[in-house]
Amino acid sequence: MPDSRAQIDPKLLEILVCPVTKTTLEYDRERQELVSRAARLAYPIRDGIPIMLPEEARKLDESELAKR
Repeated sequence: MPDSRAQIDPKLLEILVCPVTKTTLEYDRERQELVSRAARLAYPIRDGIPIMLPEEARKLDESELAKR
């Protein structure tokens, strides 16, 4: 069974941007998400693969943005 917390390739992180805002993303290893502060969205990473679809992203609230 694949590790659900598989490490994402750092080179991939360098080239990925938010599909909504085209801004850089922050990697949240604990939650396995790529966070777009500009779009206020968190894109899930499933089995080491970023799911870069806005409809799959989780909306971030003010308290989550303040913590980051």
